[in-house]
Amino acid sequence: MSLVEKLGTDSETSLPRSNGELVFEEPWESRAFGMAAALADLGIFDWSDFQQSLITSIAKCEPGQDGLPSYRYYERWFAALEALVVERGLISTAELDTLVTDFCKRPHGHDHDHADGHHH
Repeated sequence: MSLVEKLGTDSETSLPRSNGELVFEEPWESRAFGMAAALADLGIFDWSDFQQSLITSIAKCEPGQDGLPSYRYYERWFAALEALVVERGLISTAELDTLVTDFCKRPHGHDHDHADGHHH
């Protein structure tokens, strides 16, 4: 069963779709999706553990004006992934904070490494 099938379409953790296709508003969202899928495929965590982390992450959101939770799906997805990798000891919160700080200092459009020695 594929990752997309495991998440289903009728639950709180259902992936955003349009005409049955996955929808990512920004490139980082597809990367976050891919990281979670890869870690699950590698057996770092069971997919059900990630789903529970996502449910917990979504539940932490404050209700909006209409009383419904107000959040961006992949922000909650990434928060769930962060929580799970810290919980599993893959990275510490301090290390994660450092990586995020360093990443945020990069100029726009420079969110990749230049293994070939190419620099902008």
